Amino acid sequence: MFALSRSVIRERSWSLLVDTLVFSVIAATIYALLNVARSWFGAATPQAQISQSPAALPAYAFYSLVRIGAAYLLSLVFAIAYGYVAAYYSRLETVMIAVLDILQSIPVLSFLPGVMLAMVSLFPSRQLGVELGSIILIFTGQVWNMAFSFYSSLKAIPRELHEAAAIYRFNAWQRFIELELPFGVIGLVWNSIVSVAGGWFFLMACEMFVLGKNDFRLPGLGSYLQTAAGAGDTRAILWGLGAMITVIVLLDQLVWRPAIAWSERFKFEQVEQATEVYSPILHLFRQSRAFIWLRTRAFTPAWERLTSSLAQRQRPAAPSRAARPSKAFPIAAGLVLLLALYALIRAAVVLSGLTRPELTSTIVAAGATFLRVTLSLAIAALWTIPAGVAIGFHPKLARMAQPLAQIAASVPATALFPVVLLVLVRIGGGLGVASVLLMLLGTQWYVLFNVIAGATSIPTELREASSVFRFSARQEWTTLILPGIFPYLITGLITASGGAWNASIVAEYFHFQGKTLTTTGLGAQISSASESANFDLLLLSTIVMAVLVVCVNRLVWRRLYHLGETRFRLET
Repeated sequence: MFALSRSVIRERSWSLLVDTLVFSVIAATIYALLNVARSWFGAATPQAQISQSPAALPAYAFYSLVRIGAAYLLSLVFAIAYGYVAAYYSRLETVMIAVLDILQSIPVLSFLPGVMLAMVSLFPSRQLGVELGSIILIFTGQVWNMAFSFYSSLKAIPRELHEAAAIYRFNAWQRFIELELPFGVIGLVWNSIVSVAGGWFFLMACEMFVLGKNDFRLPGLGSYLQTAAGAGDTRAILWGLGAMITVIVLLDQLVWRPAIAWSERFKFEQVEQATEVYSPILHLFRQSRAFIWLRTRAFTPAWERLTSSLAQRQRPAAPSRAARPSKAFPIAAGLVLLLALYALIRAAVVLSGLTRPELTSTIVAAGATFLRVTLSLAIAALWTIPAGVAIGFHPKLARMAQPLAQIAASVPATALFPVVLLVLVRIGGGLGVASVLLMLLGTQWYVLFNVIAGATSIPTELREASSVFRFSARQEWTTLILPGIFPYLITGLITASGGAWNASIVAEYFHFQGKTLTTTGLGAQISSASESANFDLLLLSTIVMAVLVVCVNRLVWRRLYHLGETRFRLET
């Protein structure tokens, strides 16, 4: 009896400690966010002085984390809405996917002039304009693979699940909450990890950039690392990388590991897997008496009332891929066509001032960057496919490998680029070779994390069946693994391809120790044109890059994607 009471007291004490810690962190976060909001609505200081003191790193890390978090939330909402509409409305699907192909291929720096000038014009006397511009630029580096992931998940939902939803007369809200969102959760979680990693990768370009005579600088880890790399300050680079890695590890333990463990409940299978992903943070939340009270007394009743209210409304027919938009569609299409025609006319006027040497150099640069992108994708696929399958199949390995992969994906390769470049120069290489390595470092993670998501989503009963029938390694790969991960793999390759083109802006044009290192390529041309405010050449380079990416996607990736959707779809 005495031992039992001691156990109860120990459990209550631990729960009270957890509750106190959690609410202390929440209170501190709210206080810090209020201070950030006060700074954003204060007077504009776009060219902040970036201190190289390690003492400034905690504040810089928080500022960068707020920007990346805001951009991620915006990306998540956009990805779910965009993927849903593209998956269920066939008359819009082709156009929306083509637009997504184009947007993911446009580098961050190509968005920079329009975004920053628009935001600064909207808030000319407030810091909010520059901050929103930076957040939107980070958003453009995060959102596209998430949108592709949710779209591909909706397209891969088994037919019998749609039929079950129709039999139970689910309305649009019930179908979304009970079927579509849960089916896409695993892919969204893993693509969220690589999206945030991409946000860290482009942080240096989004917090400190030159636009003609304007020099925009925002306090953060990205501007700290870019200032240190430009000055060749190895000590400051190491301090900055250490701070970034610390933030990434904390994010992994506090956010991504609980999210991965939670997403396992939505795995599509009929038998329980032998080993589960474990998160101590998620376990603490589930054991917290305060969170249990909030969930049972506040969140759950409110959610049930909302769901019941929406379920009692008129139940519309389930959306289908042949669903037709409203009668307003022709009007909207006409307006879009008029805007597109106007944009084409304006672009033609701008491009008419280009010279023949500029046109010729753009074609040569496009070919050089295309070869680098292709090479980086081939190298990435060689190691990420087996590694991703191993991590997805073994939760114990995932607990060790996933945080390491996230750290490696999040560390900006541009911060490591000075060391890589010096080594390659000494052994006889140059920026042409180093740029391929930088593209690889920035884009291989799209493939890896999508392969992990695909391997994780393969039902346990299929793996057990392959073991029962004693498949050889070759049979298991050809009949189970490759077909199972194929849709995810193609999604990863599509987004990695766009990411490689995007990464070319920092891979082919680099500032180091007061010098500008460059090699032939579209990325170098875009970076140079953006820095010198040569908007004619910037527009031409962006258009050429977008056209190349769309052509490759239409001729290669889309055909493979259709194959995965029709032949390798998981259904009975």
